[in-house]
Amino acid sequence: MIRASLRRIWGLIYRHVALYRTSWPRVLELAYWPTLQLCIWGFTASFFGARIASTGAVAFGLLVGGVLLWEVALRSQMGMTLGFLEEIWSRNLGHVFVSPLRPWELVAALVASSIVKLLIGFVPAVLLAWLLYAFNIFSLGWPLALFGANLLVMGWWVSLGIIALILRHGSGAESLAWSLLFGLTPFSAVFYPVSVLPAAVRPIALALPSSHVFEGMRQVLLHGTVAWGHMAWAAGLNAAWLLAGILLFTWQFHRARVRGALIAIGE
Repeated sequence: MIRASLRRIWGLIYRHVALYRTSWPRVLELAYWPTLQLCIWGFTASFFGARIASTGAVAFGLLVGGVLLWEVALRSQMGMTLGFLEEIWSRNLGHVFVSPLRPWELVAALVASSIVKLLIGFVPAVLLAWLLYAFNIFSLGWPLALFGANLLVMGWWVSLGIIALILRHGSGAESLAWSLLFGLTPFSAVFYPVSVLPAAVRPIALALPSSHVFEGMRQVLLHGTVAWGHMAWAAGLNAAWLLAGILLFTWQFHRARVRGALIAIGE
């Protein structure tokens, strides 16, 4: 049973590997946006750093570190959601579920493929940050693994929510794949602490794992210590939001199957 599930999961993963292996524009796109973001914010940080000698180096690290870590969440979410949309655009979703494939196996395949896509997009940006700005993201030390894991999981549950909305509303919800997580950026405290936000929106920020991750990143860069409270909040919120995402996806998938939408979606 487990072997059969792994074979089906690998079949879906291999489909995406073959798709990207034969299409260099798709591979180039994975690295394009992280690299562009890094260049824009890196040059901006260099400009301000040259004029504020006392705090310029610290500000530079906060900005570039924030860009690189936020790309983990963005690429994780985009990789998973676009993998699902590929099945819709190719009119393949109905064919996939004519097979014995289970919904959780589809999700597992999308998660695995999103990790591969993340690495393809993230590694060039990390190397470019080192070459252009002499910034090493690994200077964060072992807490980097905690930051990255929390943002990776956040990208997954956001993606599950988007996929659920696509199953419910069809192609009209596809734009959420590009806009939803970007819309959470102001509340995620990527480039500034939560304390600078208006009091009315701080509860929104504190309900997101990302705000706690970036507060923790600033604690490491500024003081060299790990904010365990923020890490605990990030992990707990991720667990709660991931459970909500799984339940929403399962509910909408069942409804889509009953309505026959798995075949008609995208038409």
